[in-house]
Amino acid sequence: MSEKVPMHSTKKLFTIVEELRERNGARVSELATSLDLPKSTIHRHLKTLEELEYVMKAGDIYHIGSQFLYVGTAVHNRETAYAHIEPRIKELATETEERAQFMIEEHGYTVYVHRETGDHAVQTNTQLGKQMPIHATSGGKAILSEMTDKEVSEIIQQHGLPEITENTITDESVFFDELQQIRDNGVSYNDQEYIDGLRSVSVPVIKPNGQPLGAIGISGPLNRFKGEFYRQELPDKLLGVVNEVELNMKYS
Repeated sequence: MSEKVPMHSTKKLFTIVEELRERNGARVSELATSLDLPKSTIHRHLKTLEELEYVMKAGDIYHIGSQFLYVGTAVHNRETAYAHIEPRIKELATETEERAQFMIEEHGYTVYVHRETGDHAVQTNTQLGKQMPIHATSGGKAILSEMTDKEVSEIIQQHGLPEITENTITDESVFFDELQQIRDNGVSYNDQEYIDGLRSVSVPVIKPNGQPLGAIGISGPLNRFKGEFYRQELPDKLLGVVNEVELNMKYS
């Protein structure tokens, strides 16, 4: 009979894992101070993770282990359609020389599943798997536009519409007006709503059953993302790519 682990113990374990990731490695004493937990508790959880090979130890410093990388790659295979999308993200990054990405919604956040950077792409702190505020990204708004108003309201109730930059939409009625425009046009824009000086364009990807799979988008700096290129050329390119992806999903 398997031993039952108390919920609060599981939460502590993952809090330690997240702190290790943030710090890019840490000593037991550093984790204990940062998380305000006894050293014995930290040490016990770390030894368990080390035995399972989810953390590794170099001297007296613990690091995230490669087992997490192995587990994380399973996300790429969670939906068979992801295989159709990854090469298109690479093509978009190469063609535009900007950053291209495929994002999904999870737990009310936007999460990068695929991301490629072109030769002139702006470097940001976005990472694969990182949770981002769904209301402040073009990919997130594109996905929300394919949900019902009730589903969107539930996400807003859970996470709110926090101000990330001075351009972030924080008024709920204004946000729903924005979603309606996206539904009408099939394209979502992000004008410095998440990162100052950065714009992006995204298009939702819809499964054959009518449910949103995610969104494909392209991001870049203000000096390049403007005029017809930003409002017409990039959206047309994305709409074409998404149309091909959706056809592949439907008939594969």
